[in-house]
Amino acid sequence: MTDLNILAISGSLRAGSFNTALVRNAQKHAPAGMTISTYEGLGDLPHYNADLDNDENLPASVAQLRLAIADADGLLIATPEYNYSIPGGLKNLLDWASRPAASSVLRHKHIAIMGASPSQFGTVRAQLALRQVFLWTHSHVVIKPELMLFGAAQRFDDGGNITDEMTINLLRELLTALHDQIRG
Repeated sequence: MTDLNILAISGSLRAGSFNTALVRNAQKHAPAGMTISTYEGLGDLPHYNADLDNDENLPASVAQLRLAIADADGLLIATPEYNYSIPGGLKNLLDWASRPAASSVLRHKHIAIMGASPSQFGTVRAQLALRQVFLWTHSHVVIKPELMLFGAAQRFDDGGNITDEMTINLLRELLTALHDQIRG
């Protein structure tokens, strides 16, 4: 049986992003039978514009995004929380990926959600907002466990590695749940 190909997306554009660090840690702690690659084009996507969403005008960055998602067996999304919701760049990515609705690359895609925050509550509402978006796309979101890494500045070392075993175990559990959900 071939490895599952998981595409990881960090919803943060910040160079020192805790969510991007969380994605890198997921790559290190992925279960056997799973390979995680990262999507690096979040900042390259134009704002969603239905006038561009056709074969003649589709931006190359959007075509690459859709292909990357279509080729993946599942998605792993790490999101910060901005103003009680998901960052605009991540929402824009999802708007591009969710079109056309009837044949979206998100339709029936298996997805795990996680997030890190320097505060004691961030990412909670963002993860709820993502779950709501994925209802529309008929995506299959992993329900449990929920990975919400609070106080993130204290949870990573200078190299971006998670420092506590409890968080590493929770990350492994989330990835195993995604693996098992895909394999059915």
